[in-house]
Amino acid sequence: MDHVNLKDQLRSDLTTAMKARDEVRSSTLRMVLTAITNAEVSGKQARELSDDEIIGVLSSEAKKRREAATAFAEGGRAESAAKETAEAAVIADYLPAQLSEAEIAALVTETIAELGVAGDGMKAMGRVMGALQPRIRGRADGGAVSAEVKRQLG
Repeated sequence: MDHVNLKDQLRSDLTTAMKARDEVRSSTLRMVLTAITNAEVSGKQARELSDDEIIGVLSSEAKKRREAATAFAEGGRAESAAKETAEAAVIADYLPAQLSEAEIAALVTETIAELGVAGDGMKAMGRVMGALQPRIRGRADGGAVSAEVKRQLG
């Protein structure tokens, strides 16, 4: 997939899904491509997103689906929850492998050591999160990461 950028990959997979009459995959890819287009035209001037930025869009779209699935499940709407879960699974195909809790903890420990802020407590939270952001983009939920940073700094 190296020679093809992510957006082209998504477009060609959409075409394949439509030909295969795969409703969930085609509607999900359509939504994702719309979200990418919206992100591209949202700034002062329209531009192409990099693969990294697209992964950011995909991550937030996947997170929306997971949160909606949880909300639907808690509200007793299993069918809607299943639809959101299926969409999140389609999006996950395009995201880097997710980090485990142990991997997140190790990255946080490493970052705190690199920055030399071990004794600074919560004051260092912003610096640690800032340094971690590019390393975890698309590979971990920000909430899980910030909880681990708080745990280690606190």
